[in-house]
Amino acid sequence: MTTFQISVPNSFQVLGVRVDAVQIPDVIARMTGWIESRSPGHYIAVTGMHGVMEAQHSPHFKELLNRASLVVADGMPLVWVGKIQRFGMRRRVYGPELMETFCRETGSRYRHFFYGGAPGVAERLSEVLRTRFAIQVAGTYSPPFRRLYAREERTVLDLLQDCRPDVIWVGLSTPKQEAWMAEYQERTGVPVLVGVGAAFDFFTGRARQAPVWMREHGLEWLFRLATEPKRLWRRYIIYGSQFAWNVALQLTGIRHYT
Repeated sequence: MTTFQISVPNSFQVLGVRVDAVQIPDVIARMTGWIESRSPGHYIAVTGMHGVMEAQHSPHFKELLNRASLVVADGMPLVWVGKIQRFGMRRRVYGPELMETFCRETGSRYRHFFYGGAPGVAERLSEVLRTRFAIQVAGTYSPPFRRLYAREERTVLDLLQDCRPDVIWVGLSTPKQEAWMAEYQERTGVPVLVGVGAAFDFFTGRARQAPVWMREHGLEWLFRLATEPKRLWRRYIIYGSQFAWNVALQLTGIRHYT
């Protein structure tokens, strides 16, 4: 399968996945620009080592990542690869921080929709962010774990048409959230869709975030593995080892990834 690549200035490749060398202020500027111009159908993949490795096992998922309007480095390993390739990235674009900063800086200017999470989580998240930042909440929807039936898809699309949000925050985890955004980006008519994964659980108290010092030094994986070993051991032990090996092959020029 041929991977579709979008040409974006200041981007680099990690195992064939395009990563845009941007920081949170850059992402927020792009988001507000799309909203203000009423330009529909932009989705942002907030990805890290896990997403890059999922892409190695699924050419279709790699294509979905590379089709995104922005692919941002949610994990420090991607930031380190960018620095080695001489891209001036100081920090990661951490999904929960991106959502929190966007809400803080824009306040009540835009209409937000929250899609994802276990039953009631999206609604609780909207209440938390509305209380903290006085945002406008257009609506919420917590989908079933399975794929939506046709009538459920119609319900979601009708809801979004009635709510008219400016941004949809999607919390389905990788790779489901990227697949959902790619499928619905044009059907919703919404300017921006952003996949923020565990942010739904972090801000509603369902899961604990790693301390800031661990997040900023590439040790979040260790904290999350310690707190959820049964669910995350494969991601961090197996995928993590594969990622390190393949990145070493890429950076030394032994293997080329497309």
